[in-house]
Order: sequence, then structure tokens, then C-alpha cells
Amino acid sequence: MLLDLYASNGRRCQTRTGQGTANALDEPRRPFTCSEGLGWARSSRLCKRDRVDFSDLTPLAGGWSGQTFVAEAGAERTVVRIYPPGGRPEAAPEIDAAVLRLVRGLVPVPDVLEVRRGAPGADQPGLLVTTFLPGVRGDLVLPSLDDDDAAALGRRMGGLVADLAGMPTLRFGPFVDPELTIGDFGLADGLPGFVTAQADALGWDQGLLERLDAVAVDAQAMLDGVGRTCLVHSDANPKNVLIDPETLSVTGLLDWEFAHSGCPVSDLGNMLRFDRKPAFADAVLAAYCERRGTDPGETLELARAADLWALVDLAARRGQNPVADRAHEHLAAIARTGDLHALP
Repeated sequence: MLLDLYASNGRRCQTRTGQGTANALDEPRRPFTCSEGLGWARSSRLCKRDRVDFSDLTPLAGGWSGQTFVAEAGAERTVVRIYPPGGRPEAAPEIDAAVLRLVRGLVPVPDVLEVRRGAPGADQPGLLVTTFLPGVRGDLVLPSLDDDDAAALGRRMGGLVADLAGMPTLRFGPFVDPELTIGDFGLADGLPGFVTAQADALGWDQGLLERLDAVAVDAQAMLDGVGRTCLVHSDANPKNVLIDPETLSVTGLLDWEFAHSGCPVSDLGNMLRFDRKPAFADAVLAAYCERRGTDPGETLELARAADLWALVDLAARRGQNPVADRAHEHLAAIARTGDLHALP
């Protein structure tokens, strides 16, 4: 899944998710299973010639891709991500490594230990090996917190996505090479056009589709006023943030493979998509707006509008994973009510 942002004539702010190359509305590929990932890693020539030891790989909990594993060699643990042939572009491991190096010291990320481009002609996967960071996933920590601790965690999460929004770029687009050259998403018709493109996959009746289209038109009108771009993580939510459960400090922001140059409120919209406990959500928004100097009401509205792209794409892939199923329910509620903030 790749979350994309695009601006037409430097003004249009769009968010979408896709798979494969960043340019087209590709047909979804079959999910890559954990057993396949283990097979790729252990049979790859990389195992035989490199210092990375794949003799003990365990699927990393929390993901749906089946491509990320923990490798153990003695007392040392590393994280191994496999890039199967036919998935993302060949340069994807190098691009992801470049993004991690770009943000190192600005937000907490793992160190890059090894990176290799895949070789589809040889049926050889790409590879990215990073250090293993301490901490517990935020989605496991948040439900157990009282309001005071939820607010404390929210302030840290809001500061995190605000820091990302402060990393400026020159225009919208995907990163297309290890130098992080910004390409073109090729989405010229805006959010309403994307809704139309996903209509068959959504499988809704015409009346509900028309309601969603009306919401998309209004959302696009708001996003057209966004005047700058920044580095966007594209999957910044508690599931991809590691937390020290004792201090509630952020120890790591993971899964950067969807990063691109895009809309400053996209990561905020992602962070607040499902996690709406008032103490947490209010603190996230307040910390973001304090750091970026924006109005909370307007900022939240824009964040919901930007996140609509991701909801549409996820909803169109209902049945593939629990996140897509949940997004479908959220999107249906938005379409029925005409309210970007609606809940199922």
C-alpha cells in the first residue's frame, strides 16, 4: 500500500493509496505471505554472501504485508524487510534507506545496516536491514492509559507529526530514486475523479456513491488552498510508533516505505483517523497546531479532507485486512452523513 499526494498546478492536495508503482491506479496484487517472505530471505543469495544472518527469522507482529521480520544472531536483533520481485520498484530498498538517513536525528528512526536492490530478472528480492528499536507499539499502549497519560502521549504524537510537517519540500510527488528525486503521481482529476475510479471496487449503490462524490468535491476545494509541501510518512499512526511504556516517550517511528513529498496535514489525518479518544485526540491536535501555528478547527477539517484519499483506497480493498475493513465502515458513514468527521 502506497499513500500518495499530488498537487495540480501547485495547489491541489490529494492523498491516495496504491500498490506497485506510484504512478498508476494499479490492480491490487495478491498479498505477500509471511511464509513466502521467509522463503525469499532464506533462499536468497544475499543470505550466503552477506553478513546478515537469516537463520532465525520471525515475522514482525503488527503488519499485514508479510514482508518484515526480526533476525536474531546471538544477543543482537535486527529488522529485515524483504522486497519481493513484482512489487514496488527495484530501487525501493534504497529509497526507503535514503528516507531513514534523511530524517535521522530529527525523529527517532532505526539505523540502516544493509540495503540491496532487488534483481527481478534473477527472481531475487530487495533487502533492507535496520537496527531493532526498543519500545511497545502505540496501539497496544494507548487503550490502557487513563486520560492524563493519554493526553501526555497525544502531545508527543502531535509533536511528532508536526515535526514531519515542518520538513519542507519543493513540490508534490513520489520519491523515485535513492537521491529522493520527486516524481509525478499522475493524478489529474482530483479526489472526485479518484472516487469515480474506485466506484466498482467499492460496490456501493448509486445514491451512496453520489453522496461520497459530493463530499469529495468539497474536500478537494479545501485542499486546493494548501500552499506548500513537506515530507509525509503516510502511515503515521499509533501502530507504527514505538513507545516507552514507562515514560510514554516516542522511541521509534517505523515503516517509512510509503513516504513521499505531500500535504502537511496528511500525517495528522492518519494519526487521528481511528484513534479518537478525546484526551488523546485533543492533545495530538493541540500539540500539532501549537508547533505549526495553525487554527485547530481549520487544521482538523483539512486533515480529515486529506485523509479521505486513503479512506477511499482502503475501502475499495475491503476484505484484504482489518484496516481496510474498518476504513470501509468509516467511509460509508462519511458518505451517508456528508460529514468528514462521522464515525460508523
